[in-house]
Amino acid sequence: MSDYSISALKQLEAESIHIFREAAATCDRLVMLYSIGKDSSVLLKLAEKAFYPAKIPFQLVHVDTGYKFPEMISFRDAYTRKIGADLVVEKNMSAEAQALGPDDAHTDYYIYHKKTKPLLDVLGRLNVQAAIGGARREEEKARAKERVFSVRFNVSGWDPKQQRPELWHLYNTDLADNQTMRIFPLSNWTELDIWHYIQQEQIELVPLYFAKEMQLVKRHGIHIRVDDFTKPKDGEDVLTAMARYRTLGCAPSTGAVLSTATNVEEIIAELMEVKTSERQNRAIDQTSSASMEKKKREGYF
Repeated sequence: MSDYSISALKQLEAESIHIFREAAATCDRLVMLYSIGKDSSVLLKLAEKAFYPAKIPFQLVHVDTGYKFPEMISFRDAYTRKIGADLVVEKNMSAEAQALGPDDAHTDYYIYHKKTKPLLDVLGRLNVQAAIGGARREEEKARAKERVFSVRFNVSGWDPKQQRPELWHLYNTDLADNQTMRIFPLSNWTELDIWHYIQQEQIELVPLYFAKEMQLVKRHGIHIRVDDFTKPKDGEDVLTAMARYRTLGCAPSTGAVLSTATNVEEIIAELMEVKTSERQNRAIDQTSSASMEKKKREGYF
């Protein structure tokens, strides 16, 4: 890693730790959203550093759709136990949510009932004032509009035109009665920054990020792994190839990328040549050109 990369990572780390401490000092009823992916793993490491030697002073919240990769759930349970984190797992057990199956996982209806609705429910039940998340501005155009401390209105809805200016890293955390806040300590990080930091800090990850041979079918424009949630349909060809994941979500709607990168160094080298966002492998982002912004206005992270 170059001296510049090390210096840049130190600056990003310091900024993120400052954001964590500012949130903890000024926001009541704070939680952190834990999605189990690479960004969440970096976020969790930064939270540990921000409050060390004390434990993380807020709960972790994971919204479980029931269709996450089994490897994600195993990692979540083992790692949060290892660090002694206080984890809250939320599922939407309503009839509407339970009626949805793997073939629905790419639809907006699924996202609302399996992700957005249970997220809003758990934040309301815990009476959360502010929630920390791992979104980065670089990963998607709607998220590029986010403030670090992002105000939500009327049941956590987001309006990008009604956000506060953030000058010189000065953050206003005051909220009116009908407002809550989402906080993004990784706002200024890139995907490459995330992987360089994983390398530097030796951060543990879900093994799906590293290439191995798997069976894939082409569906919704992406390569979906054949597993308990996804079975080949008539007319679909099954491809057996080395592949890995750049992003992790629900198994039936998250695409793998063909790759031979089996370690962090190889992933970094691979990403140096990539020109597309990892979000292009999420079928849920392809329902319309403004898909993510619509979801965020409904309360999605």
